[in-house]
Amino acid sequence: MSVQHDPVNRHPVHRADFDQVMVPNYAPAGFIPVRGEGSRVWDQSGRELIDLTGGIAVNVLGHAHPALVKALTEQAGAMWHISNVFTNEPALRLAKKLVEATFADRVFFCNSGAEANEAAFKLARRVAFERFGEDKYEIIAATNSFHGRTLFTVNVGGQPKYSDGFGPKIQGITHVPYNDLEALKAAVSDKTCAIVLEPIQGEGGVLPGELAYLQGARALCDQHNALLVFDEVQSGMGRSGSLFAYQHYGVTPDVLSSAKSLGGGFPIGAMLTTEALAKHLAVGTHGTTYGGNPLACAVGEAVIDTINTPEVLDGVKAKHARFKARLEQMGERYGVFSQVRGLGLLIGAVLSEPWKGKAKVILDAAALEGVMVLQAGPDVVRFAPSLVIDDADIDLGLDRLERAIASLTQG
Repeated sequence: MSVQHDPVNRHPVHRADFDQVMVPNYAPAGFIPVRGEGSRVWDQSGRELIDLTGGIAVNVLGHAHPALVKALTEQAGAMWHISNVFTNEPALRLAKKLVEATFADRVFFCNSGAEANEAAFKLARRVAFERFGEDKYEIIAATNSFHGRTLFTVNVGGQPKYSDGFGPKIQGITHVPYNDLEALKAAVSDKTCAIVLEPIQGEGGVLPGELAYLQGARALCDQHNALLVFDEVQSGMGRSGSLFAYQHYGVTPDVLSSAKSLGGGFPIGAMLTTEALAKHLAVGTHGTTYGGNPLACAVGEAVIDTINTPEVLDGVKAKHARFKARLEQMGERYGVFSQVRGLGLLIGAVLSEPWKGKAKVILDAAALEGVMVLQAGPDVVRFAPSLVIDDADIDLGLDRLERAIASLTQG
């Protein structure tokens, strides 16, 4: 396929421009993707790559999915923004569908996972304050967790490398090892307002929660009048093979955050909760300019309509098996992976001892062979592709990955 060239009036830009005009908080790849279709992208030179990153678990239906393009363009011709002084039809339709599909009765829309988590954590503290008084504000989260980059969410996240160096830490946040129920029991008290967990740790290495651990967290919250908050920003919207991972486990939270795949590439976040808890966010207690934006919600509705079907969700489980079998074969053949873990199409290939710390090396070598993969820390190669990726693209992408690994082992 040929690359579509820029219209005449656009100034040509190159990767070198990044280093001149952008804040240096990212280190992007040396090539610039310019077009995508399904699970393939093309860069400025016209080179084709297989995309197994899904925009970091965002492009849940790949690139330029017809249902999403149609929803966005139709809404763009009708209304872009109206503000929360008014409501709008796409927001109401999407909220109804999320409520119908989950434990939740109420939805708060925002623009990102960090904002969804910010709302969840503020809600937890507000509920505890109004029901039990100002001393019940402590939040327990997991080490190696990731919940966003705002000051509150980065402090709840259990990775000091992201939270250090920005002044005093937010008080009342404790971190305990993930999947360690005894540590959780030791940390919880009547001052705890919330236990915050990812059902599958994403950035922390694609580590699924153990059923007994998540059940234990639920019981501890009930015992101590605390809220169980599940961060499903990365694990949600079909990625686990269930619409949300909590449904896979059968453990129901009080509050759930969603983003990433919710918009299929269009920025949107949502906090889901019950009617009884939602009433604590009365008029004026929280807000956002763009939350519930008609464009975002129209796309979100097309996403949920497309993926919340037995065909797609069953397909995710079948594709998981295909990925896992092939990655385990590679692990054995080249001695590169010690374990392949995850749920659905959120998969982590854990690097073996000799390869520890080299996830970025593999990622770069893969890109040279024409396949885009991710890392989850320095020791895990992560895959979060489109949920509707063709089996042929899985096979071709993993062929290219294997070539990259073979060249590294031989080199």
